[in-house]
Amino acid sequence: MDSKRARLDISILLSVAFILGAPAIVSAQARSLADAYQIIASKQFVDLTHSFSPLTPVWKGFGPATFSAAADPAAGRPYTIDHDGFRAQFFAMVGQYGTHIDPPAHFDSAGATVDEIPVKQMILRLVVFDLTPMLKSDPNHLLTVEDIEVWEQMHGRVPAGSFAALRTDMYKDWDSNRARFERYPFPAWSPAAIRFLYEQRGIVANGHESMDTDTTSNLESESWLLKHGHWQIEVMANLDKVPATGALIVVSWPKPQHGLGFPARAFAILP
Repeated sequence: MDSKRARLDISILLSVAFILGAPAIVSAQARSLADAYQIIASKQFVDLTHSFSPLTPVWKGFGPATFSAAADPAAGRPYTIDHDGFRAQFFAMVGQYGTHIDPPAHFDSAGATVDEIPVKQMILRLVVFDLTPMLKSDPNHLLTVEDIEVWEQMHGRVPAGSFAALRTDMYKDWDSNRARFERYPFPAWSPAAIRFLYEQRGIVANGHESMDTDTTSNLESESWLLKHGHWQIEVMANLDKVPATGALIVVSWPKPQHGLGFPARAFAILP
């Protein structure tokens, strides 16, 4: 009887503790989110995304976008603010346009499409590899495993679960010097560096300023990472305004069903 009574008393105490403690736990969780938002809101944000238009660079196999006014299908005339109270646009372009995401399905028929990439992967720790010092003597330098190891001696090990970006400053030619932006070859990732970062460091995704991952004839780096279930952001901007470590990257894109690529919006939150 005493044993049963003791168990009952313990159960009652635990129940009371839970009831009394639950609001405190919820309140603490709410405060933590509010605190996190206040911290984030106080930080500097850097847009890593290009604006794009029908005049901006694109792979010659795709061709430029077209922008036009959306029209009333019944009347056959564009909507206007004066006549209809609103206006809208119609966009025709390939998914790989401007700053964009390449999902695994871009190169792999069994790979994940843009709508299948988990939203938790859209905010990640950001590391930036700066190639610009090497480009003075080698304008088309490919990031190597040795370069990554030197970087780690200065900044620490690349964190697992991070987004790795390659700074080349090519983005500065996007609007001002299209021919230079589209040059080939160009500074890029080496296939060995890409494999090292995913296999040995456990990064989640990568990004760069050029329209391709590498300069191999068969796009070895891009093919490998996409066929191994990873994704990337191409044609990034403003990586020269982001530190090597300590920042977060947020990347978002629309959710077309079975989408094989889409323009994306990426930005960094600085430490």
